[in-house]
Amino acid sequence: MNSARSDPPPDATEEHDDRADGPRVALKILVAGGFGVGKTTMVGAVSEIRPLRTEEALTDASIGVDDLDGLGSKTTTTVAMDFGRITLRDGVAIYLFGTPGQERFWFMWNELSRGALGAVVLADTRRLMASFASIDYFEQKGTPFVVAVNCFDDADRYDPPEIRMALDIDPHVPVLLCDARQTVSAKQVLVALVEHALRLASGPSSTSPRAWRTPAPTRDG
Repeated sequence: MNSARSDPPPDATEEHDDRADGPRVALKILVAGGFGVGKTTMVGAVSEIRPLRTEEALTDASIGVDDLDGLGSKTTTTVAMDFGRITLRDGVAIYLFGTPGQERFWFMWNELSRGALGAVVLADTRRLMASFASIDYFEQKGTPFVVAVNCFDDADRYDPPEIRMALDIDPHVPVLLCDARQTVSAKQVLVALVEHALRLASGPSSTSPRAWRTPAPTRDG
């Protein structure tokens, strides 16, 4: 008997090849900021995979070492990094690395920042000073970054121009308001960072000296 093997439909072959090839573009982004500002929350909110977390419980040994002012409900801390992944359209995959916030773990930042397209610096208006270390670090390294203010329920609300002035941020650096718990809000921050980094890579003439802003999120939904 002479049997012939039929080829799979073209669309099935293409689908298989896409899965085998994986994302066509991979971008590395850091999520940085002070202790307890919401980095782990943001990575978890957008990650399409189960995020890797290196959280440990806070103990009495951290008393006098970690600044817990305004963080009465904080019971854990990231000791190495958070990791997540989100795939955008056109085969663009973003790999997210959340940095540890406490000063004693800052030695990890140099390793985590290698090859990064840019960084999101999360800020909390109740503890703005905690953002200075991250901003200084990325400014000194020349790493593109945006500042995203995580709008906590009990925090005072300020417009981006006021936050820019308080943090002494250069005019071209995007400043946004966000809710790190909401997937859509967190994605908007990532998109703003990618677009900002691409503008900087295109040259100084393409950088727009204005503050980026998303509508102030609500905590009701």
